[in-house]
Formats: sequence, C-alpha cells, structure tokens
Amino acid sequence: MRRALAVAVAGALLLPASADAARVHVMVVGQDQVLRAPKDVKLKVRTVKVGGKRCRVAAATPLSALVATRLKLGLRDYGGCGKRPRDAAGLYVSKVGREREKGRGGWVYKVGRRAGSAGAADPAGPFGTGKRIRGGQRITWFWCEQDQTGGCQRTLEVRPERTSAAPGEALRVTVRGYDDQGHGVAVAGATVRLGSATAVTAADGTAVLTVPAAAGTLRLQAERAGMVRAFPREVAVG
Repeated sequence: MRRALAVAVAGALLLPASADAARVHVMVVGQDQVLRAPKDVKLKVRTVKVGGKRCRVAAATPLSALVATRLKLGLRDYGGCGKRPRDAAGLYVSKVGREREKGRGGWVYKVGRRAGSAGAADPAGPFGTGKRIRGGQRITWFWCEQDQTGGCQRTLEVRPERTSAAPGEALRVTVRGYDDQGHGVAVAGATVRLGSATAVTAADGTAVLTVPAAAGTLRLQAERAGMVRAFPREVAVG
C-alpha cells in the first residue's frame, strides 16, 4: 500500500514526556466490522515487538493509542527503532487482528477528521509539524480501500441537534462524510440509530429520530456502506 508506506517513513522529533498524562478516544474499524469499539485510552510510552527486537513508541502518537486497544498487530520497521521513542518514526502497521494489508487496501489512521501524513509512531505528530495529539481527541484506525487517486473512503460523523431529549421527542441529526483532508459533505442514505430508533438520512444528510422511551444515556450511531462508520455520540434521555 504505497500511501501508507510513504506515511511510515516520515521524520521524527522528540516530544516532551508530559504527553503521558493525555487520554484520547480510539476506535478501530475493519473491512466489515468494528474491531474495537470506542474507548478512552491513556497515551503513554509503550513497547512493541518488531521482528526479534523490542521498540519503544512515544506517548502522544496514534500507534500508542492503537497498542492500547490490545489488538494483535503486525508491524514493519522502515527505520531503526529501539530503546528511544524518537527512533520509531519508521514503524508501519501492516496488520490489525486478522486483517493484513493487500493490494490497495491497508491500515491508516485519522486524528479528528484528517488522515495522518506522518508515521503512526512519529513523535513529530500525526501531520509532521511537531504539533502532538491532545487529550480528548478522537483517533480512528480503519481499513482503507484506496481509490485511483490514492485517497481513502470517507469517514462519517454524526451530530444531534441537542445532546439531551425526552422520550417520544423528535430529534434531528446530521451526518457528514469527511475525506482525507477533512473536507466534509452531506451524506444521504446513512442509517442512524439511537437505541431502538432508526432512520435514514435524506439528501441534505439529515434524519429525524423519535427518542425511545428509555431513561439513561443512549448512543447515537451512523453507518453507510462504502464509508467508515461514525464515532458514537451520547444522548441523555429522560
């Protein structure tokens, strides 16, 4: 997967150790299913096995977040990783779970809405600018099927008009799809779910759900064939 390889060999810059305190939200989406549902993980320096050696990975990196999911990983080293996290910029994720790169498909990550342009363990940050991952950010690892331009399928984002509602109320939600650069468009035909309630988005990317009669916090979800499903949003019902 040439695009992923280019990302893997980006340069490195050592970051402060204070990144260890950050927590981020991470989700891993495979070809046909979610391999790891969204969870909060602590960004800390971690150690991975690559061939016959052990390599340290800097804290505020997408690879640190992926390792925290405890999924089985396949890694290659296109640099010289070892005891120093700054030497891990050439690490490349070739396999997650049972899904190994093949043809034009392979593993990539997004921080928020944008695809990373640096290696997943590059301490220079996901975009190679020295700006590291911050606490509270969303990291999506997903199986990318490259198109003819080298881009991945869009990732979905779902937003409710409000984050609390009463049972039986109408709740309008909006679904947008983002490309590698973080440019979004309205997505028609996406299925949205809130507990037992479901709806399909119209041409403008909106849908209206009837809030289920269940008190508590429900997850708002969105998916559509050919796109990466959205991070769930929480809606308080009561």
